[in-house]
Amino acid sequence: MKGPLFYAKILLFGEYGIIKDSKGLAIPYNSYQGALKTSDKLSETAKESNLNLLKFHEYLVDLKTELVHFRLDEFKTDIDCGMYFDSSIPQGYGVGSSGALVAAIYDKYADDKITVLENLTREKLLKLKTIFSLMESFFHGKSSGLDPLNSYLSLPILINSKDNLEATGIPSQKEGKGAVFLLDSEIVGETAPMITIFMEKMKNEGFRKMLNEDFAKYTDACIDDFLQGNVNSLFGNVKQLSKVVLSNFKPMIPNAFHKLWQQGIDSNSYYLKLCGSGGGGYILGFTEDYEKAQELLKKYKLELVYRF
Repeated sequence: MKGPLFYAKILLFGEYGIIKDSKGLAIPYNSYQGALKTSDKLSETAKESNLNLLKFHEYLVDLKTELVHFRLDEFKTDIDCGMYFDSSIPQGYGVGSSGALVAAIYDKYADDKITVLENLTREKLLKLKTIFSLMESFFHGKSSGLDPLNSYLSLPILINSKDNLEATGIPSQKEGKGAVFLLDSEIVGETAPMITIFMEKMKNEGFRKMLNEDFAKYTDACIDDFLQGNVNSLFGNVKQLSKVVLSNFKPMIPNAFHKLWQQGIDSNSYYLKLCGSGGGGYILGFTEDYEKAQELLKKYKLELVYRF
């Protein structure tokens, strides 16, 4: 038995800002995916996933909410029959591994589920996001619900604010030189400790001011440029955003990458930013000349996400 596929996601813009109500833009990333499967002969990885599903089931049993009702007996029976989540999405990499799992469980076991085929009003999107936030909190302690939403709908999602989301279209890819890419830090990141650091920083008035002014300003400008296809303006704003992140989010950037980050800004060859909560996993890169960036970053594993 195998369920439908749920894809990874990339938060192009808005990491941390969306916790504090600024804009964000998330897109599905189809290079990685996961699906629920059942087998009577489980590998070690599948056994671990099966045990994880059992813990998740216990969490959902205790979840008090009127927003959604799950067929939990059916879920438990399937776990006992050897169900696991078969996923190629790397964990701790900021591309939504737990989000895809949450989306798969909602899709299979929720009664009266909201589907991508109906008219996705703002209210429905918000309800889905809230349900997914409650579900994904099992993995991270605190979740925006955005990763599972993106994975479930497999559509680009524009976050205008916490209570204002919309499915959006992004410009179709071109055969240009420019690109968005992922750089593999080869370090596994953990979301919860990074969020703790961020919340601690939020107690500082200067940090809050920076987030509300510089960070939000450049993030919003990047999103507008990207959606409207203003490539020249986009790179100017991404450069400013990259500077702001390097200055203010150093604990979220692995030490080995501080110099590389600065090198991109100084040379204008590429600009780096956090992909998800940081601390490891993927780092997101933007460049006007992908071949040149590849040459400069040839020691690292790069993956192409989008062409300009």
